[in-house]
Amino acid sequence: MRTIVLIGLVGFAAQLVDGSLGMAYGVTTTTLLLAIGTNPAAASATVHLAEIGTTLVSGVSHWKFGNVDWRVVRRIAIPGAIGAFLGATILSKLSTEAAAPVMAVILLLLGLYILIRFTFQGIPRHNLGKPLRKRFLSPLGFVAGFVDATGGGGWGPVGTPAILASGRLEPRKVIGSIDTSEFIIAVAASLGFLFSLGSQGINFAWVGAILVGGVIAAPIAAWLVRHIPPRLLGASVGGLIVLTNTRSLLKSDFIDAPGGVRNVFYVVIVIGWAAAFAYSLREYLRDRDNESSDAVTHFREEQEVALVGTRTDDVPAPGPDPDATEKRDVVGLLPEVNGE
Repeated sequence: MRTIVLIGLVGFAAQLVDGSLGMAYGVTTTTLLLAIGTNPAAASATVHLAEIGTTLVSGVSHWKFGNVDWRVVRRIAIPGAIGAFLGATILSKLSTEAAAPVMAVILLLLGLYILIRFTFQGIPRHNLGKPLRKRFLSPLGFVAGFVDATGGGGWGPVGTPAILASGRLEPRKVIGSIDTSEFIIAVAASLGFLFSLGSQGINFAWVGAILVGGVIAAPIAAWLVRHIPPRLLGASVGGLIVLTNTRSLLKSDFIDAPGGVRNVFYVVIVIGWAAAFAYSLREYLRDRDNESSDAVTHFREEQEVALVGTRTDDVPAPGPDPDATEKRDVVGLLPEVNGE
């Protein structure tokens, strides 16, 4: 019973972080399950089965608080589902540990970029309101879905920083859209695992505990992300990406750093993260009117309207119809032909 309660609390904490920062649900819960001896495929399957419920509630909650851009959800969810189903099928047959360090390096660099950018510049506005293209979102969704299924988590850590780095959507919309589309990813990955593994190794009591904890936390997280200023949200997400991927890299077979060395890195990162957050908070308080969540949303909406107006203005006005002109000339000649 104590184990079930502990797993439920982990599900609550993981969903609270994931719903607020757009990542870490799968990574947190999968890490716990692996630590108590579950094999990688069964751990990932357990997490994704629980995520079907938690992501559904999270998506509805984000939608209620206005945190979802449905254009992004439509363009990223289907490729993500294909990648997740494929990844689940592959994980059931082989290990993908060799690719983990490469992915960790890429995400670490993205995390550093986001942390520095949001800390010192606030939310970038020169691209805000510009549409996110399908040719960007479709490959991103496929890769994120594949990584999510093979690693037990990755939809948020891959998708959130990539969209944030584009600067075209404010952080709360990025997080809400990623969390909402994750429902489709969880369903696809779960189907892949069930087709490949059946119910082998899946503890449904653990699934239920993770699910209950996540469902309780989901609306709280959606409310938080609606009200946290974008600058602080971006700095928080960036720090979390740096910390989690540094951990993955140091523990990988590629580096395999001793525990003492890893702890030194963690302390340095946490201190730097705290300093970045404190600086971001100070800058937000200096210009609260322009840095608030509502102000950024209003700016994005104005930019979208301006972009639509620009596209309309670029369309040339219809000129005279040459066929109609020719017809008028012919009609004008008719009286002369008739001798009038």
